[in-house]
Amino acid sequence: MVAALIALLILSAYQALQPRVGSIFSEAPERTVFLFDGSAMIDASAPARALLAATSGKGTPWQKLMAFVGPRFPEFEIRLAGLSRVGQFSLASSGSRPMTLLADWRGGLTRITLTDPLADPGGALNDTLCQRAVTEELTTLRETVTDAPLIIWRERDNGDVIWANKAYLLAVSAQLPKGQDLSWPLPRLFAQTLGDQAAPGQRLRLALPDAPVRWYDLHVYPLADCRMMFALPADAAAQAETALKDFVQTLAHLPIGLAIFDRQRKLALFNPALLDLTGLQPDFLSARPTLFAFLDAMRDRQMIPEPKDYKTWRSQMVALEEAAASGQFEETWALPGGQTYRVIGRPHPDGAMALLFEDITAEMSLARRFRADLELGQAVIDTMEEAIAVFSPAGQLVLSNAPYDLLWCDASSTTLTDAGINAICGTWRSQSAPTRIWAEAEAFIVTLGDRTAWTADARLTDGRAVSCRFVPLSGGATLAGFRVGAVATQAAQKAGGPKARRSA
Repeated sequence: MVAALIALLILSAYQALQPRVGSIFSEAPERTVFLFDGSAMIDASAPARALLAATSGKGTPWQKLMAFVGPRFPEFEIRLAGLSRVGQFSLASSGSRPMTLLADWRGGLTRITLTDPLADPGGALNDTLCQRAVTEELTTLRETVTDAPLIIWRERDNGDVIWANKAYLLAVSAQLPKGQDLSWPLPRLFAQTLGDQAAPGQRLRLALPDAPVRWYDLHVYPLADCRMMFALPADAAAQAETALKDFVQTLAHLPIGLAIFDRQRKLALFNPALLDLTGLQPDFLSARPTLFAFLDAMRDRQMIPEPKDYKTWRSQMVALEEAAASGQFEETWALPGGQTYRVIGRPHPDGAMALLFEDITAEMSLARRFRADLELGQAVIDTMEEAIAVFSPAGQLVLSNAPYDLLWCDASSTTLTDAGINAICGTWRSQSAPTRIWAEAEAFIVTLGDRTAWTADARLTDGRAVSCRFVPLSGGATLAGFRVGAVATQAAQKAGGPKARRSA
């Protein structure tokens, strides 16, 4: 026992000689000090914990500290990366209320000390930085809300405005008569369109003197004794809605059927003309059918050319979708009922696709009648004894009859668009004796303006005489007529009669 007592006395004396190591914050408990192991907080002084509690936002203590330190010490994170190498660094913030930051590397731990040099040494230092953080955040929030480019106000349930930001006050002031100042309580800015009940998402209209009409979307947030109101600018949305309304009204009067399918190939938009052209019911189209359901319904009503089998039709519809999505689809559909539709597929924004249906039955009937009239006219002039050729103002051969082909053996009549006056005059020269008639005829045919008909005689290489006449026609065209003796007429009869051709 005596030996144990002596050992205790020696141990106590040894500990008394060693420097006392207390808490890391025992030196100055009123200072704002943090101790971190990486990003994990090990300990913090009371003022430091109060500062974290006063910092807005959510997250870990390290994230809250960075939110407070980052704006005030922009170089902190860069300097912190080399702290283990330098051991210590200090930073000073700028502004009317400077602050200092001291970072120490202590055995793998990071110690961060924040100090306010202007704090009262004899005052309560514990709350200095906490109160300063709250004050700075309050100032920032006030400046942000006051200068926000949207209208913000608070009002009671009865509609009394109890607070408003700068944008609200400026708009209200513009509505007051000239020379009148704002008074309390503030008038309601959207009294006409807002009404007694403020509905979230309501579209508000604001008309100020000497200013264009502005549109806003209302957002309402209930509070304990009032409600917070936000009027967000919605001019672009209002203009888009107006443009869409005008577009839909235009579609209503469009005679061409329009069907727009979105990227999932569901019907997103159609016009009334589509109902008339396809025979589909409005309730079916309003249910947003897919592209293939839409085409199936048209096939059931015989509004699509009937293929040999369903498999072939299905493959054709797949090809239709691919071609329409790339803007390459355009077909003419001859329907079983006798109608003729022109169907065009075009790509639409955001991966959508548009199909246009146009009834061209009357146009096709007119084209067929016009083609029949041309063939009839060609047959008539082929029965004439005189060889006739008609040239356009540019000198292109647009019409000839059978006697002309027999006379000049001209193969260009089968490809009228390629036959020019230069080549044709070369044919005339090669089959006749030398004469100036063909040069004058070539110049006459391509001459614009007033012209006078003229005649001349030429002789073919076989000795026959040819009477030529050149007559100007309306629109700058020219008729060239050639008449020979009875030999040419008999040759035309032996050749089997007239050939039917049409103009280019």
